[in-house]
Amino acid sequence: MSEFTHLDGAGRARMVDVTEKVPTVRSATAEALVECGPHVVAALREDSVPKGDVLAVARVAGIAAAKRTPELLPLAHVIGVHGVVVEAEIADDGVHLRATVRTADRTGVEMEALTAVSVAALNVVDMVKGLDKSVTITGIRLLAKTGGKSGDWHRDRD
Repeated sequence: MSEFTHLDGAGRARMVDVTEKVPTVRSATAEALVECGPHVVAALREDSVPKGDVLAVARVAGIAAAKRTPELLPLAHVIGVHGVVVEAEIADDGVHLRATVRTADRTGVEMEALTAVSVAALNVVDMVKGLDKSVTITGIRLLAKTGGKSGDWHRDRD
């Protein structure tokens, strides 16, 4: 067996077989930031963005994205996404996004959480790009995961 779990003995990409794994409760939380200039932040706070409710669209887009992760990542497993919460908060530097995904399945939901915040961030950009094309997505990262064989992990806050 190869030391790389997603490669077969000949070095070809493969999906890891998780058939024998026992389903367990797992969760993952990720974050992202959409950096926006002061005039965009003001429009967000005043709810005057021409395309509508930016945060509501970002939350719904993030939830939808978490459920579609295996369509985007070829080696990701199709799993039961049993819960998704996407939080969006306007701050002085832009929109802070956080997604927590939960499952009771055979593999983790780290990629689902990262996909959720990434797509939520892309939707913020899409909705405010008419006000400022220089908005930037930064800080997409995993904050924590629980459950599974490797146990719990939490990023040290910086």
